[in-house]
Parts: sequence; structure tokens; C-alpha cells
Amino acid sequence: MNVRQRMRNLLVLCATLLALNSPVSAQSTKSITIIVPYATGGATDIVARMVAQQLGGRLGVPVIVENRQGGGGVVGWNSAARANPDGNTLLAMEMSYSISAGLTPNLPYDPKTAFIPINTAVSVGHVLVVNPAVPAKNIKELIALAKAEPGKLNFGSGGTGTNTHLGSELLKAKLGISMTHVPYRGAGAVLADLMAGQVQVLVSAVSTALPLVQGGKLRALMMMSDKRSEVLPDVPTAAEEGFPGLEMNYWVGFAAPKGTPQDVVNKLNHEINAGLLTPESLKRLKEMAFVPVANTPAQAAQLLDSEITRWSALIKQQGIQAE
Repeated sequence: MNVRQRMRNLLVLCATLLALNSPVSAQSTKSITIIVPYATGGATDIVARMVAQQLGGRLGVPVIVENRQGGGGVVGWNSAARANPDGNTLLAMEMSYSISAGLTPNLPYDPKTAFIPINTAVSVGHVLVVNPAVPAKNIKELIALAKAEPGKLNFGSGGTGTNTHLGSELLKAKLGISMTHVPYRGAGAVLADLMAGQVQVLVSAVSTALPLVQGGKLRALMMMSDKRSEVLPDVPTAAEEGFPGLEMNYWVGFAAPKGTPQDVVNKLNHEINAGLLTPESLKRLKEMAFVPVANTPAQAAQLLDSEITRWSALIKQQGIQAE
């Protein structure tokens, strides 16, 4: 073999190794689509668009967010599950996906195996809030009220099976209290009636309730998270109040259809996480009361599995059925 032939072979080998080490860069002429299974403007959509901007800049390819809503998220989830497993279609996955696994019968995909988690991007704790007219200044006083007149307290939710619904069902199950569920169509409607006193209790993501708590329109009794919130530092956690096991976080992450090569998943994990930790992203997340998680694919998979198990058990225990 002459020198020219050896050089040619060496160049081919180097090019091959470079392609293997940078799997997503092979998509340089393609765009990446992030499917959001909800309408624009919600927390999942906002996080997805922030990640899309950062990821596109880092990879040098267009990253498009598509909102495919319907069926409480099923339309978007199914669309993403059926996409080619090449790293060009991702799902903005959040807490509701894990809830639907135990709530919605006959899903058109297997919720436990349809996706490979890329990461858990961000999370935010939940907070128990009440209308200020409720004569309870802490969780123990609320428990006493609920036990004195079972079923009299109404708790609102953004709909059956939502995080706001299951948060109060978790309270009922763990604390042995009775409250009446009043479902609404979305967070805006339940917050309006909560402030008006039509319902008295709500478990909400901190990011949703924060402006109303800060404005004195709602009273925060307890953080349903493992540590106090930076934006509500005076509100004690459930464990501090003597009730461990009430922790719940609203989380948003990203996933790829099953069959996506692991090296592509790893590359996407690295780039998405790096984008989340830029000063620009951290500032935006703090404004929304979100905390960056930016974990590994294995950690994200472990979280998803534990969330599916946890919420499926609660749904069964409380006899919750999809509308």
C-alpha cells in the first residue's frame, strides 16, 4: 500500500470516528421537531421553546416546536411515539404523561416503553393554598376543619386526573380527611373561583399560585416538596409539619421514541442540559419559579418509572376514573 492510499484510508477512518462521536451533528441538513401535546403559552410549551432556542444554537440546526393538542395529551404523545427514532423528533414530556399511564385506559402506545427519556429538564414544587377566608393558618388547622365537617371543604382542580386534582387526592389519602372535588376546565377557572370562595382549597404548582400568594389573594399553608421554595421561603414543607410522603413536583423533561440510538440520546442530553444551565436560561427559569434538574437519561428514566408507579397506585386507591 502506497503513502497516498494510506493517507486516504486514514482520512476515511477519522471521518467515521467523528461521525460516531457526534451523532446529532449528522442532522446538519435536517430540522429537529419538539412535540408539545398542549396549546401554546403553558409551562410545558414555554420550557420547550426555551430549550428549542438553545438547542438549535448549539447544534446549528432549526429546532421547531409543534403543538399537537387533544385527548388530554394523548394526541401529542401518540404522534411522538410513532415518529422515526432518529433523534429528529422529540417529546416535551411532563408530569401528566406519568399520570395518564394509570388513568387513561387503552392508550395507543405503552406508556412505560414508548419513549427513551433524555432528561428531566426542570421541576417546581407544589403548594397547598386556601382562600384567605378559610379559618386555617396551617395544615394541622385545615385537617381539624376537614375532620370536623367531612366533605364540607371543596377543593378545586384544573380537571380530573390533573396534577391539581391528584395533589388534593394525595392529601386525602395520606391525612385521612374528606373534601369534595370540584373539577374545572383549566387552572385559570379554578383560581378565579378559589379567590371568590366558591372552592376553598387547591394544590397548585408554585409557579401558578405564586403571584396570587404574593398579592395576598391566596394563603399558602404548606409546601408539598422536599425543601422550602426560594420564592416562598416562609412556607414550611410537609415534612417540617410532620407529614412526610406528601412531596410532589411538577416536572418537564424531554424524550425520544423508543429505538432511538443511545449515542443520539446521550448527545441530546448533553446539549439540552448545557443550554438549560446558561445564564439566560437560569434567569428565565427563576422568573417562572422553576428549578433546573438537567439529569442523565438513566435518572430521568428512573423518575418516570417511579412517577408512573406512584400515581397509578393513588388513582387505583382513590377510585379515580377518566372523564
